[in-house]
Amino acid sequence: MPAPSSVPLGLLGRFHHEVVFGRRARVLSREVAALVPPGRLIDVGSGSGAIAAAVAALRPDVTVEGFDVLVRPSPDIPTTRFDGRTLPLGDDSAASVLLVDVLHHAADPDRLLEESARVAPVVVVKDHVYETRLDEWILGVMDWVGNRPHGIVLPYRFFTPASWQALCARTGLVETSRSRASGLYPFPFSLLFGRDLHFVARLERRTSAA
Repeated sequence: MPAPSSVPLGLLGRFHHEVVFGRRARVLSREVAALVPPGRLIDVGSGSGAIAAAVAALRPDVTVEGFDVLVRPSPDIPTTRFDGRTLPLGDDSAASVLLVDVLHHAADPDRLLEESARVAPVVVVKDHVYETRLDEWILGVMDWVGNRPHGIVLPYRFFTPASWQALCARTGLVETSRSRASGLYPFPFSLLFGRDLHFVARLERRTSAA
C-alpha cells in the first residue's frame, strides 16, 4: 500500500498527538484494566508507555513494564529494548502481556504471540480488522499518521476476521472475550476511522480439555 505522501506529515502527526493520542490512551487503558489479572503486566511494543501507565493508575494491583524494538526518550514506564521476536523473560514470569497495535507490525506475528503466551497465561491484544479494500486503505492511512513520525516500520499487514481467527488457532490461544474499541476518535473523525476497525481481545492458553 503506498504511503499517503501527499498529506503533510508534520501536520497529521501533530493532529494525531493533540486530538487522538491522549483520548486513545484513556479509552484503551479502561478497556485493558478490565481484562488483565493482578500482577506483572508486560507491555510489548510499548511505545511511549502511556497506555500501560494509565492501566497502572487504574489498577494499583498491577505493575507494568515495557519492551520495544525502538525505545523512545523518557517513556512513561520502565522500558527494555528487545529484538521483536524473543522476550528476555522466563516462562510464566508475568500475569499478563499487552500488545496494542503491535501484531500487524511484527515481522513474525505467530512467533511474537507465542512468546507472549509463553511469558504469561493471559494476553490482551488491541488490533485492527478489515473486510473491504476501503477499510484496508483507511487503516493504512491511520497507521502511517500514527507511526511514521516515530520511524516505525509499516508493513500494512492488517487482519481480516478469518486471518485473526487463524492466528489464534495456530498459536493455541482461545479468545475468551472480545469487544469493539469504540470512542478512540472524536466526532466526526469517528465516522471514518472508528466503526468496526478496532477490537480488544483477551486471549488465554488452550487447555487440554478444550
